[in-house]
Amino acid sequence: MTLQLNIKKTLITAMLSLFALSTYAQFSPPGLGKVKNASWFAFGIKQSLDTLRKKESTTYIGIGRKSTPDDSDPFNKMGLLVLNQEFSNKFLKNWQYSFGLSYRRQNEYESTAPYETADPAIKQEFRIYGRYAYLTGTDKLKWKTTIRQEYRKFFNPDFTKSSEDYQLRTRFKTQLNIDLGTQKLHHIIGSAEALFSTSKRNQPVDEWTKFEYKESRFSLFYSLTPKEIPFTFDVGYGYNLIGKKSNKVDVNILALGVTWSNPFSN
Repeated sequence: MTLQLNIKKTLITAMLSLFALSTYAQFSPPGLGKVKNASWFAFGIKQSLDTLRKKESTTYIGIGRKSTPDDSDPFNKMGLLVLNQEFSNKFLKNWQYSFGLSYRRQNEYESTAPYETADPAIKQEFRIYGRYAYLTGTDKLKWKTTIRQEYRKFFNPDFTKSSEDYQLRTRFKTQLNIDLGTQKLHHIIGSAEALFSTSKRNQPVDEWTKFEYKESRFSLFYSLTPKEIPFTFDVGYGYNLIGKKSNKVDVNILALGVTWSNPFSN
């Protein structure tokens, strides 16, 4: 246990040191709930929409699996299915805006052993979001800082209202890309993100929750873009810190992403 804590602290310290110096891991792992370990795989298509390659469309599908609170197998149970579409525009030298739509299908489980499927078993989510990003750096270092605002609407499997009706969430993220060579094939990508939200709940009472800090997410990726094929491969580690003070839960996430670049170009 002590060794695991020391490893986690070392990884977080290393990532925060990178940010102090202060693209990018395309599909960072999402939150997968209060479990010990989880896994995330995403496949996406990134397509330029203009000749200057300032406007882009990014489409991806992602699958997350997770352990239960009392085991360590990150592939034990189905956790999350994500379908996401995003459009972005780098409208100035250092500025970019994006907007996106997302559908998410999350498997729900009981909070006590043996952690059987809950009732309802599925939580559906439709998400709309917008993001502003500031980009800067050098030829070797690319630093990106973003603010993202989300509207999240939730449903039961039959599209009736869930206990949480909808949520407004604000996310602040900083991300650093380090080029490891002269041919721009190998990169190390680190990120840190803080999430704040307020929710409109139907149960146990009809009310709005406080707008407050909910969680932090850290990730560290190795990215490879071979010249011979139009694909980028990202493999890495995500660390999700949920809650605060005595109610904190930390989750380790193994992540793999594959991006197909400009499949529809002439």
